[in-house]
Amino acid sequence: MISVLRLKRGHDRARVHPWIFKGDVADVSDRVEPGGVVTIIDAGRRFVGRGLFNPRPALCCRILTWVDEAIDSSFWQRRLASAVAARAGRGGAVRLVWSEADALAGLVVDRYGPVAVLQTVTLGMARRRDELAAALRAIVGEVAVFCADDLTAATLEGFEPAAGWLDAAGPTSVVIEEGPTRLLVRIGGGHKTGLYLDQADNRLRVGPLGAGRAVLDVFAYTAGFACHALLAGATSAVCIESSKDALAGAIDNLALNGVAARAEVRDVNAFDELRRLDRAGERFGLIVLDPPPFARGRSALEGALRGYKEINLRAIRLLEPGGVLATFSCSHHVSADAFEGMVRDASADAGARLRLLAPLTQSADHPVLLTVPETRYLKGLLLERMG
Repeated sequence: MISVLRLKRGHDRARVHPWIFKGDVADVSDRVEPGGVVTIIDAGRRFVGRGLFNPRPALCCRILTWVDEAIDSSFWQRRLASAVAARAGRGGAVRLVWSEADALAGLVVDRYGPVAVLQTVTLGMARRRDELAAALRAIVGEVAVFCADDLTAATLEGFEPAAGWLDAAGPTSVVIEEGPTRLLVRIGGGHKTGLYLDQADNRLRVGPLGAGRAVLDVFAYTAGFACHALLAGATSAVCIESSKDALAGAIDNLALNGVAARAEVRDVNAFDELRRLDRAGERFGLIVLDPPPFARGRSALEGALRGYKEINLRAIRLLEPGGVLATFSCSHHVSADAFEGMVRDASADAGARLRLLAPLTQSADHPVLLTVPETRYLKGLLLERMG
């Protein structure tokens, strides 16, 4: 029997956006199983799409297809094949699936050479881990599959988060190449799925700007930006980080690339260290600000903007004339306009004139759908301080 979810009259956003909230729903079949497939129809009983339903969270359904087709093993293979093909030529470290952006809402897959890290953020996807892994292997070949589900999402959706190898164990770490730089990825360790793949394109772009300059890498994680800059000829790099796992990764990566002698890793609070460096009158030719999300919800937006302004103000003051600042926000709730306005205010408070060299965004393997603004979350500015 086909389970049906009927939308309320006037709730037509589902025709272009995959999210359906409880407030959009007129009624749903009693027999639908949590995590099961439902056919979505509008108030006039016209077909809208097909997706996975979960009665527990407010966001109760995510559409997977707007075509009248079965969601079965062949569907998963087609969708995954399309996502993989779109990343052709990206190399051994790549985001193969970016959830809604690949019409696979609730699924993220990152590949690190011989390992695929699979992250499910919905009950429906979590119940299909084995099927999804089999379909993925049919497309990319045999890879070890590590499951790294998000605890917050799992709690919201009501499933047990998986953290470990799906079946056969793979390597505990992988060294990947990113342009001239080699980066060690600890499978199952650190943030995200092991590396911030969304910054790969930016690391390749920003790193060479450090040639001949002193570099300050703030919220450095495992020193990806610093490694790129030092390999490009930076005279020195200071990496600021407070996560113990990330600090260990930064030390490993600097050594792996043979640039540790020109780098210093500081286990300090970024806000405190930026103030200290400012008081000490330090100056840098390239500064990277890549903080964690300060705003995880709309209610935190005001405080987040204050935090962003504080670190940007200090960074601008530390920037030598002609120096370059690459500053980022990965908070979805901070819009590009709000972020730019905050940096403009920080620049004015610092008494500095900044020239926009380029806007920055997430790597190309994290595509953005115009009709799903939630797929765009990383925004950045590449700025030069005028003399």
